[in-house]
Amino acid sequence: MMLEALEISKEYKRGDRPFFAVDGVSLSIDKGEFICIVGRSGSGKTTLLNMLTGLLTPDSGKIAFDGVAYDRLGDDELSLLRNTRLGYIMQGRGVLRNFTVLQNTILPRALFKRAEDPEAKAISLLDRVGIRHLADQLPARLSGGELRRVSIARALLSTPDLLIADEPTGDLDEETAAEILSLFRSVAEEGTGVLMVTHDLDATSLADRTLVMQSGRLRERA
Repeated sequence: MMLEALEISKEYKRGDRPFFAVDGVSLSIDKGEFICIVGRSGSGKTTLLNMLTGLLTPDSGKIAFDGVAYDRLGDDELSLLRNTRLGYIMQGRGVLRNFTVLQNTILPRALFKRAEDPEAKAISLLDRVGIRHLADQLPARLSGGELRRVSIARALLSTPDLLIADEPTGDLDEETAAEILSLFRSVAEEGTGVLMVTHDLDATSLADRTLVMQSGRLRERA
């Protein structure tokens, strides 16, 4: 398995009362697999994704990427993993307002320099998500849907083995959402694993598997 989580949990407190945001979740995803997780707000979906991407450490359980356990990696190694093999599309727009669309797209390569020039690939990805004509624009001139497409292009820049997306179609119109879902399906068919969290049950139509998150626990959808 490319990404595997085994019995991971995360506990918080509301006042003096503890509760599990994620409660004993096990999950695996392989290359080319498209998995959707559905569930209400507050069910633990974003907390789960933050642990799967190494941004948050589980209180118990284990997570491994390509056989390497996260607890064996330092912060720099986890950051490198997110910028090379694991693309994460977080909720919100996640762009720097003083950077152009193109600059925002190539930002991961700027943080982790490589020999090759990322600009040509970034332009190709902007074309693929339908906003190449906006490459030189600042974020203030873009719509919410266009900003989401910037985040998607940026996450795909490193040709990740796994793409994780948190509500990527949440603020998009129906046509744009359908285009993004079709893109994710194509990415999966090209060999990239896709794990997407969504409120929209219709968005699961292109997935290979759909899981349900409820009160911090994960189960297969009946």
